[in-house]
Amino acid sequence: MPLLRGDLGRTATLLEHAKPEQLVELVLPHLWVSLVDGNMPANVCVDACLTLRHAYGQLGVRAELQPVDLVVQDAGGDRVRYASLSPSWTGTSWNGHCVLVLPESERIVDATVEQFDLVREVDAGPMIGKVALAAGSGQDNGLMEPGAQVMLQRGKLVLAYTVAGPQALASIVEHPEVAANAAGHRRTGVNVASLALAALRGEGVRGRAMQAPYPRLRALLRAVGDAPYEADEARDIRFCLPDESGRKQWLRLDEIPLPHTTPAAWPRW
Repeated sequence: MPLLRGDLGRTATLLEHAKPEQLVELVLPHLWVSLVDGNMPANVCVDACLTLRHAYGQLGVRAELQPVDLVVQDAGGDRVRYASLSPSWTGTSWNGHCVLVLPESERIVDATVEQFDLVREVDAGPMIGKVALAAGSGQDNGLMEPGAQVMLQRGKLVLAYTVAGPQALASIVEHPEVAANAAGHRRTGVNVASLALAALRGEGVRGRAMQAPYPRLRALLRAVGDAPYEADEARDIRFCLPDESGRKQWLRLDEIPLPHTTPAAWPRW
């Protein structure tokens, strides 16, 4: 089973130093890895992407699932292929690799890249890199063109991601296993976003978070203020906020009332 090692210290460093336009994009995958810290689901990259898609979306960041082929080349030129452009399922296990694309910030997020031995040895956490999205290509779904390549450096390694086509994406989103776990992915994503929001409102961080280019994130920061939060019996994170009469109520992140002008969470079905 692949091992992903959490590092809350790395997450804290990102919170301290990341620029406003980088905060959410960088913190969420590092936080997710710290939370799972070795307790991996069966389909690690699929579960991570579907969970983080909701986490990003709750904070107003659009994220789209993108199946990829991945080839890792070391300093000596040796190459190892870790995925396929034609992934498949074996029972309830998906044989492939997928990442998230953040269309607005043109980033690719590989939260589970350290499931691969060569990359894990570098010990740098999730991979978040810039991508070039084709303009005017008719790709209105936020995904990259099939066959497009992204080359990213990790230590002395070169990671070459090749974008798979729509059939590969359909093999994920149309599979009964994904549908059966959809509610769980959303619920976990909301909880990850809740913990991220609590961190983003911290001293020395909130000012930069309020400068991030996401109106929904700013609305949530204003709504929760310094309200206490805790996990309920179902392990859902809830914030204690007063209603119109001043009575305290414990609300999940997706239950908090926001101004009607606030953009809806992603994904928007």
